[in-house]
Amino acid sequence: MDISTATMILAFVAAYFVWFRSIAKSLKGRNGPRMWPVLGSLPGLIENSGRMHEWIADNLRACGGTYQTCILAIPFLARKQGLVTVTCDPNNLEHILKVKFDNYPKGPTWQSVFHDLLGEGIFNSDGDTWLFQRKTAALEFTTRTLRQAMARWVSRAIKSRFCPILRTAQLEAKPVDLQDLLLRLTFDNICGLAFGKDPETLSPGLPDNRFAMAFDRATEATLQRFILPEFIWKLRKWLRLGMELSLSRSLDDVDDYLTRVIDTRKLELLSQKTGGSPHDDLLSRFMKKRESYDDHFLKHVVLNFILAGRDTSSVALSWFFWLTILNPAVEEKILLEICSVLKESRGGDAAKWLDEPLVFEEIDRLVYLKAALSETLRLYPSVPEDSKHVIADDVLPDGTFVAAGSNITYSIYSAGRMKLIWGEDCLEFKPERWLSEDGRKFETKDQFRFVAFNAGPRICLGKDLAYLQMKSIAAAVLLRHRLSLAAADEVEQKMSLTLFMKDGLKVNVQARDLDSLLKKINGDH
Repeated sequence: MDISTATMILAFVAAYFVWFRSIAKSLKGRNGPRMWPVLGSLPGLIENSGRMHEWIADNLRACGGTYQTCILAIPFLARKQGLVTVTCDPNNLEHILKVKFDNYPKGPTWQSVFHDLLGEGIFNSDGDTWLFQRKTAALEFTTRTLRQAMARWVSRAIKSRFCPILRTAQLEAKPVDLQDLLLRLTFDNICGLAFGKDPETLSPGLPDNRFAMAFDRATEATLQRFILPEFIWKLRKWLRLGMELSLSRSLDDVDDYLTRVIDTRKLELLSQKTGGSPHDDLLSRFMKKRESYDDHFLKHVVLNFILAGRDTSSVALSWFFWLTILNPAVEEKILLEICSVLKESRGGDAAKWLDEPLVFEEIDRLVYLKAALSETLRLYPSVPEDSKHVIADDVLPDGTFVAAGSNITYSIYSAGRMKLIWGEDCLEFKPERWLSEDGRKFETKDQFRFVAFNAGPRICLGKDLAYLQMKSIAAAVLLRHRLSLAAADEVEQKMSLTLFMKDGLKVNVQARDLDSLLKKINGDH
């Protein structure tokens, strides 16, 4: 190597380190993740891959709610794709999700990753495409008939499948994976609500279902794309390698299944005009709305709602049951509330309380249960992190500059664990924080402090349906059974877009002593 070449290399290295120091100083939150030359914060990301959400929360606490980092500290990437702003500041969230909504869409990266599975469905689209579907879906979700349909599907699944399986586990003294059972239950429910067909995954023996398995594989393969650089997974897709081959085959199976469902529904809707049985599922409602909806669009409508409605409720319920096991005082308060409501509506014979799942009016009166579920979602939101793309340069309310072309991650998990937002007891499981002073009314929190159901124009349409389903299932289980952890191992989070428990939730199922609860209600101690 001659002197001129060596001099050029040294000059290049020196120039890089001058740039690196300047970019590191310019980023918000110097107490955030450590920045390395070239690699940026990637080493910290890899080191903490098993506790990603806690690591993000730790960094946000140290930085007062917002920090910026470069995943790769490379000059041509640092101000665009490589720069990430991470925040949980409620004022910033309101700015991103509402005030400057149009400046922070899902963006090309997110849409590219999910396009094969979700197309331009409501959860993977922006602009006019999203707005049209949102308005159409919003009209349907405000109807009482849809809530009634959900109640029917949930009640039937609880009575004929879920409770018998738990009863069998109780009699045989065998532990069950509650997370798996809840995933099956909510999958059957959301498929019934979305397209009026029950896949029956929560049947005796827990059978495999081709559609359910294909949907699971497609979702898992899609999530793998977030881990890999875009050019790598696109190359693997072109070459049909690994998870991309699995995704392609799974999507074919999903497409075949939904094609049969749609073809059958078309015939059923024609017969309905001549006196056939009515359908009140979302697919039928969209098909009745306009004849110009093509099959491709209808399939993506269905898949978007299944993805949104299945994992979120089941995962939230898994964490709820785990928390109630660890907090018996909260569990008892929930039970006393349920029993008090049932005593008023069904009389003092506790045995009759178990004949049927709770109905609308009874579910609506379970205020403390709703508070406990909300507290669960505060600490363990089903979707722990979400991200947005920045269209134009902007300044957030806390003074953070965000560059056009960069990305913003808002940490829903961290927002529920910040002392600045929830107080010194923010890490405690305390349902009372959601109640009025007299404990009789549920008090809704500011949607930008509690972002478990998103916020702003994209706030979850199915929020009320989710609470209805979760309250129904929670009440049915706790009324009949006392749960205990079957393993001494600490429950771990699975690092994915949805906050699953890594190894499920293994529980022992025992009978609930309702007589003792009834005595407490009657004041007989």
